[in-house]
Amino acid sequence: MFVNSDNYIKYLKLWLITLFLLIILMVGVGGLTRLTDSGLSITAWELFTGILPPLNINEWNFYFSEYKKIPEYQNINYAMTLAEFKVIFYWEYAHRLLARFVGLFTLAPLIIFNLKFKNTQYYSNKYYWIFFLVCLQGFVGWYMVSSGLIENNDVSHFRLSIHLSLALFILCLIFCFILNIFKTKKFEFKFPNFLLFFIFTLIILQIILGAFLSGLDGGLIYNSWPDMNGSFFPGDASYSDLFNTQLFSNVSIIQFLHRFTAYLLLFFIIILNYFFMKNKRNINNIILFDLAILLQVFLGIITLISGVEIKYASLHQLGSIFVLTTYLVILYKNFNLRL
Repeated sequence: MFVNSDNYIKYLKLWLITLFLLIILMVGVGGLTRLTDSGLSITAWELFTGILPPLNINEWNFYFSEYKKIPEYQNINYAMTLAEFKVIFYWEYAHRLLARFVGLFTLAPLIIFNLKFKNTQYYSNKYYWIFFLVCLQGFVGWYMVSSGLIENNDVSHFRLSIHLSLALFILCLIFCFILNIFKTKKFEFKFPNFLLFFIFTLIILQIILGAFLSGLDGGLIYNSWPDMNGSFFPGDASYSDLFNTQLFSNVSIIQFLHRFTAYLLLFFIIILNYFFMKNKRNINNIILFDLAILLQVFLGIITLISGVEIKYASLHQLGSIFVLTTYLVILYKNFNLRL
């Protein structure tokens, strides 16, 4: 039986691009869920239930009573009303509902592709990795939430960073598949491998530190820039804290490292720009990446000095996606990656 390969490629492109946009939306809603302190409002995983929100007062009282059992309510939100609870509930509910939709939208097309286009020369089972990682992300999400239900007032910032990092990894994988399917051409000029990987490492480290900062509410202190309340190093810490075993739980040190990594990253990006200037045919790629970096720096500063206003903090988190994807294009073209 003849199967049109062009249709498969067309539908595959549409599916990957839509899924890419859905994951960005998922990250955005997840960030807002965190910023509004809504992530612990639903205290059960509800893998196969909870598709519909509470529809009557008894159901609302049940969810609220479950929330009252956890430390976040008992130690922080003990004066919360049912009306206020509904606000944080709907953020977490929207995040979970969107997660379910992403899961279905990942699996259903894969099954259709398998049934209808398996005999085409371009068909591949590699896209099932996306579904596997999306499922893993669901488990990691609950692993994160569970850390704030018994002893802690909030979720573990380590688990939060794992949850965000995995989401961005899924996003990058989908983006690489998109670059593959659109047959993106590699650079004619080879850039220094070490420099490219070092910058990529700094970007990843910066995202992780940002997640730590978010999980620890670290943006609520030292709301000045470029100094930290008048000094380069936080006044409530010492340099020996940089070598302490509790390094990644020290809010002041995490904010300092987030700032310092940004400065270090900017320095090496300037060096990378020098190499691109020597080969002007590829200059458009670094310009787009530079714009992403400058926008992210601006959003980071305004988020900090505003005392972490939700609108700026959310845009700052989404800005990391812009930085990642524009840099991924550079890596892809330099190494001619094929997944």
